[in-house]
Amino acid sequence: MILFPAIDLKDGVCVRLRKGEMADATVYNADPAAQAEAFRATGFPWLHVVDLDGAFAGESRNGAAVDAILARLGGGMQVQLGGGIRSEAQVEAWLGKGIARVILGTIAVRDPELVRSAARRWPGRIAVGIDARGGKVAVEGWAETSELDAGELARRFEGAGVAAIIYTDIDRDGVLAGINWEATIALAESVSIPVIASGGLASMDDVRRMTRPDAARLAGAISGRALYDGRIDPAEALAVLAAAAGEPARPAPR
Repeated sequence: MILFPAIDLKDGVCVRLRKGEMADATVYNADPAAQAEAFRATGFPWLHVVDLDGAFAGESRNGAAVDAILARLGGGMQVQLGGGIRSEAQVEAWLGKGIARVILGTIAVRDPELVRSAARRWPGRIAVGIDARGGKVAVEGWAETSELDAGELARRFEGAGVAAIIYTDIDRDGVLAGINWEATIALAESVSIPVIASGGLASMDDVRRMTRPDAARLAGAISGRALYDGRIDPAEALAVLAAAAGEPARPAPR
């Protein structure tokens, strides 16, 4: 079970939104690369990065910030990136720069065959982002809600070689309401693809909830605001997950 710290990029800085509303953003760090380094130094093995402006625009808008993050980390942390990636050429470019896993969201609805093709071409390095509002998939940076059910979209990629599905409950994102465990676990049980929970992780109780038997189907969860606000202690959270997995707690890298 992996806990992914999140960096959401808007206008080149690190922010958190409330329920996906671009007009309701809180700036947490003007230097995303420094924030990434802080997460690495704490001991997180993975980093979740989203280009929010890119998600709305359909193309990279915070590429310089992502490049700075990769340069600062120097390969010392695996990074998954989403937001505005809509072609295989863009996927190839980001993987070539050192991104470990690319997240495809809107294009998974618009052109699922592109996702399947990318998953075949880059095994283990393509994730599908499913962002849902009321159980229905939202696209274009969450600005549009479709009639497509989240579970139906997930099942379209069974057997395609997709590394993970990142399932976000938009109504819980950034408001510290707790993960929608029922819907997320139900989705994970309906597909063989590993599912990562996103949206609402609020406290150490939620981290401990990740270790319960019914959550064993999940590959991990993403945390943003709760880490920035200090509601989750990173070292304690990593120790809880390591203990649940029967692993010794790993010291933070220097």
